[in-house]
Amino acid sequence: MSFKLVWQLSIRNILRHRRRNLMLFAAIAVAVTGVSSMNTLIRGMQYGMMDTAVENMTGHIKIHAPGYRDDPNIQKGFALDEDFEPPVPAEDMLGWAARIRIPAVIMSERETRGVQIVGVDPSAEAISFIGDVPIEGDGLESTDDGRILIGRELAIQLETEVGRRIVVITQGIDGRNREKGYRIVGTYDAEGTALEKMYVFTGLSSLQGLLDSEDVTEVSIRLVDEPKRLTFKQLLVGFFSELAVMDWLELEPMAAAMFIFADSVIYIWFALMMSALTFGLINTLITSVMERVKELGMVRALGMPKRMVLIQVVVESTIIMAVGVVIGLIGGYLVFLTIEDGINLGAFAEGMEMAGIASVLVPVLRWDDFILVAWLSLLLGILASLYPAWRAVKVQPLEAMRR
Repeated sequence: MSFKLVWQLSIRNILRHRRRNLMLFAAIAVAVTGVSSMNTLIRGMQYGMMDTAVENMTGHIKIHAPGYRDDPNIQKGFALDEDFEPPVPAEDMLGWAARIRIPAVIMSERETRGVQIVGVDPSAEAISFIGDVPIEGDGLESTDDGRILIGRELAIQLETEVGRRIVVITQGIDGRNREKGYRIVGTYDAEGTALEKMYVFTGLSSLQGLLDSEDVTEVSIRLVDEPKRLTFKQLLVGFFSELAVMDWLELEPMAAAMFIFADSVIYIWFALMMSALTFGLINTLITSVMERVKELGMVRALGMPKRMVLIQVVVESTIIMAVGVVIGLIGGYLVFLTIEDGINLGAFAEGMEMAGIASVLVPVLRWDDFILVAWLSLLLGILASLYPAWRAVKVQPLEAMRR
């Protein structure tokens, strides 16, 4: 018996009960649309957390002196050659930045706060959040800029504004306190108020002058492709043999844990949705088999082998699932197109900030997720058809003909 005949019988059996099968097509399509759409949102949250962690003065890979994380001060700094360039191919690197980042106390006429003062080269900070945040007033111009850029929330707490002067106290290379007055060049508006309250920025060379040191405390590198992180980390470990080389997963463990957990969430969501759908598919196929007991008995009496009966039921299930999956994936893609510019979660900004997610959730479409949903759905369709197929094989021709 040819597979062509089995295919024709399967198509006819599907078309025979159009209303029931259309409802099943719709159920599968809705489930797959929901799964694929939710996957893009979960991926958006996942990569949003990664981008936030990377942009938060971390980069994909960071180099600093051993012990700096336990006691961040300029005494834990290290020197760079004037012509230093990271040993990473230019085409694989978005950029790099050398900085000084140390604790400090900032004082206005009315209030005092603890902050981290960061000496930067403004031209290199496109790799961090400070490179593209809205600024009221002016930004820093060069490494020699002796003015200071603070967060909007910090300015509110200090009861100060652009153009006013503040005093910064920190520790120099000799361990003694250094004090300097700065004029506020501008206030920046970051995604979260935590950043605005934590970081203040000034020119790298200007801060080195205050600290009496030519050292830096960190070098941050941002890559084009995050998956190459481990390869270049090993390269940098060999290059900076006396320094600590860490990637963003080690530097931001909470964001890293959430990033890894997002993959599990995708599988859990798929399992919940498709498991419920599988029961409906099994029920429909069993109903179809029971309605065709006499027909199955007749074809068995005419010589159809048991294996062909089993294959026919499996083929029917696969066709139904395949059509529903294709429609569902198209629906998921259309949903993605409608929200690809992002979903504004500004109403939950504070909670999203605590989770390390930007206030605008931008979905991320990964074709391997769509392919995974398609294959797993078809696999579930085949597995769901095995029990109804077994029931069909158990039909005895003579007993079925008497019904």
